[in-house]
Amino acid sequence: MKKMIAMSLCLLVLSAVSSTVYAAVADAPRLAVMRFTNNSNASWWRSGTGSELSDMLTSELASTKKFKMVERKEIDKVVSELKFGESGLVEPSTKSKLGKIKGAQYIVTATVSSFEENAAKKGGGISFMGFGVGGGSAKAYIAVDLKVIDVETSEVVETRTIEANSESSSLRLSGSIMGIGGHTDSEEKTPTGKAIRACVINIADYLTCSMVEKSKECLAKYAAKDEKRREKTRESIKLDE
Repeated sequence: MKKMIAMSLCLLVLSAVSSTVYAAVADAPRLAVMRFTNNSNASWWRSGTGSELSDMLTSELASTKKFKMVERKEIDKVVSELKFGESGLVEPSTKSKLGKIKGAQYIVTATVSSFEENAAKKGGGISFMGFGVGGGSAKAYIAVDLKVIDVETSEVVETRTIEANSESSSLRLSGSIMGIGGHTDSEEKTPTGKAIRACVINIADYLTCSMVEKSKECLAKYAAKDEKRREKTRESIKLDE
């Protein structure tokens, strides 16, 4: 009898936990990440980079298990329908609407607004009898302007500038013997690549905080970061008096 009661209690607990988990998953915000755009002078930006960054952020958000993500292919399909609808070749009553992006409650847009490579670079070396040994480090900085838009109302519900910095070091060996030269470079992951990845992770962390957790602690942390960024920007701008 005791075993049956214990088993029943166990099943009730498991059922309650399962219901809570299901409810949490069911209530997860459904996001569609649009292609990133570029308003900076980033030399690494090329055709297709916007889609790659969109896929990177989609994967990062999906890995948190806090969001339901809409595949970019579905987004592209609907956006194409919207553009076709605005071409004047479709009856107004049959045009697709923004709110019909498959399963999405919110659209995430991101623009690379600032990028600096080798913002701080240092290096040195020694040479002896034609051979040289040197090293150095380089930094990269990236800022992304983020917006989250409600697809039903077109209201901007979240906006934030996310920043990231990264540094890498390198070792250089060079020299020549009897006219035969040699040069090798050994570098860690490039600061640019690490800064981009850090920025994407920071975006995912911020959206988790602002759209899911909504705790005072994490919101206060991001508010402090944003104020620090604004103050730094103010100090870097010299206005005529």
